[in-house]
Amino acid sequence: MREKTVCFSGHRPEKLPGPNSEDAQLLMMVKSLLYYQIRRSAEEGYTRFITGLARGVDLWAAGYVLELKRDFSGLQLICVKPTENHGKNFRGEDRYLFDSVLARADEMYCTGSHYTRRCYQIRNRYMVDHAQRLIAVVDDYNSGTGQTIGYARKCGLELCVIDIGKLRDKAKAEPDEPIIAPLQANFKI
Repeated sequence: MREKTVCFSGHRPEKLPGPNSEDAQLLMMVKSLLYYQIRRSAEEGYTRFITGLARGVDLWAAGYVLELKRDFSGLQLICVKPTENHGKNFRGEDRYLFDSVLARADEMYCTGSHYTRRCYQIRNRYMVDHAQRLIAVVDDYNSGTGQTIGYARKCGLELCVIDIGKLRDKAKAEPDEPIIAPLQANFKI
């Protein structure tokens, strides 16, 4: 079922621009571009979306897919947990979003019974192995997200990488220019 399937990868909130920092606009751009790429995938006929249920990008992407189900019939959200108790320690908004996503998911899989050093890597490879396209948000390529991008590239997936460093550099180079509109014209960011 790889055909017309998208998977997601991205950092947790602590590694992303914060909502209360000078990077607040950058965080809004990242979320807007993530939504745009998911919507564009649905418009192109992608119907299955796989999330790894991590805090941050994974849960945001899952929420966007659930929103888009209203506009696109036949969309499916597939959740892949790295361990059986994944999400148990989430708190506040993260816990609410996690529970909401799981309750509304079309399918749920678990790639491991308990935590191991490799459980997230196993989950990420499972998602890539079952997808045709990867949408990723990355700032640090020496991370699990960076490894997932590398594995997806090796497997021949279509990549849509939203590179936070490049967005930050563009914002600094042209502070008065809107960033989102020009970047949306390029599928691979």
